[in-house]
Amino acid sequence: MNTVMARSSQEMSSKRHFHWTNKVGTEDGEAPTSESFSTLIQEEKKQDDKVFVAPETQPPTAATAHVTRKKLQAVAVSRIRSVLTVFNKNRLNSSFGLGSRVVGTLFGYRRGHVHFAFQKDPTSQPAFLIELATPISGLVREMASGLVRIALECDKEKRAEKKSVRLLEEPVWRTYCNGKKCGFATRRECGPKDWDILKAVEPISMGAGVLPGNNNNGAEPGPENEIMYMRAKFERIVGSRDSEAFYMMNPDSNGAPELSVYLLRV
Repeated sequence: MNTVMARSSQEMSSKRHFHWTNKVGTEDGEAPTSESFSTLIQEEKKQDDKVFVAPETQPPTAATAHVTRKKLQAVAVSRIRSVLTVFNKNRLNSSFGLGSRVVGTLFGYRRGHVHFAFQKDPTSQPAFLIELATPISGLVREMASGLVRIALECDKEKRAEKKSVRLLEEPVWRTYCNGKKCGFATRRECGPKDWDILKAVEPISMGAGVLPGNNNNGAEPGPENEIMYMRAKFERIVGSRDSEAFYMMNPDSNGAPELSVYLLRV
């Protein structure tokens, strides 16, 4: 009797437990499986994530990642361009830089004007190339008579100070030869003909002579097509940003330079 009552009480308690689980688990009266419980838990977690996750912590979409990648690429390109710009500026500045010893070449056609070029070394482009109004024949006569002093003067303007123009980059100069005014000199770029002359005298460290000129018209070469030149090493002395001097180094002149060139900005 007691055994029957114990069984019935256990069955009733199990049924009550079963119906409570059934009521809590599903409204259709079917007991949920372990899979349905895990599904419910996952759905509840998704709802919680939607409620509590902040917009900043949400994973980026494909469009957002693409925009971010584009921005990073733009920053990298801008940095590379800035580095290249600085490198190019430094290379340009170094091309104009001359040391304390330079190569000076004076040349021109017999009936032409004087051209003066200063190079850092015989193979480099001229850092300073000017054309004087003085005929080269007259300068040769001056040098034959004794020492020659060439002074080149330019005006110091406010515009030049604002742009920080280098002394060797001034375009126009007043020319004086041994104290006599000789017109104006103009700075020029080294053209193909000028470069051909400099390449022709490149093996010469010091000396003077005549080069046969190029005749493009097909006529017989004459003295007017010949190119006179004088080449030597010069000592460069920088007094300030507005003054420089070039003294020709000639061991046969007993310490006195035969030719000196002065650049002044006044």
